[in-house]
Amino acid sequence: MPTPPLDLSPLQAQLRAFAQARGWQPHHTPRNLLLALVGEVGELAEILQWRSDAELAALAQDNPTEWEHLGEELADVQIYLARLADVLGVDMAAAVADKLDKNARKYPEPQS
Repeated sequence: MPTPPLDLSPLQAQLRAFAQARGWQPHHTPRNLLLALVGEVGELAEILQWRSDAELAALAQDNPTEWEHLGEELADVQIYLARLADVLGVDMAAAVADKLDKNARKYPEPQS
């Protein structure tokens, strides 16, 4: 298996400590975290919806506030995904590495 491309354990530890300090563990069930993740994906989709690729490419310069909002929603998605993986005990680094390896076999580079 190739070297894992990412290590979410520091982020997961930080998120776990954040939740623990606030007594949120009882609410951080897989179901609740998944529903929160879906909600955040919806908020991200709302920003991208109805904008052309050109509009999105120019968003950082044309509307810095909306660009910041886009980053925040992407961060929310990452946070909930990392937390969900942590609560479920899934090693995301290993899962991503395995999936990338499977994708490389399933979709090999074209031969010239």
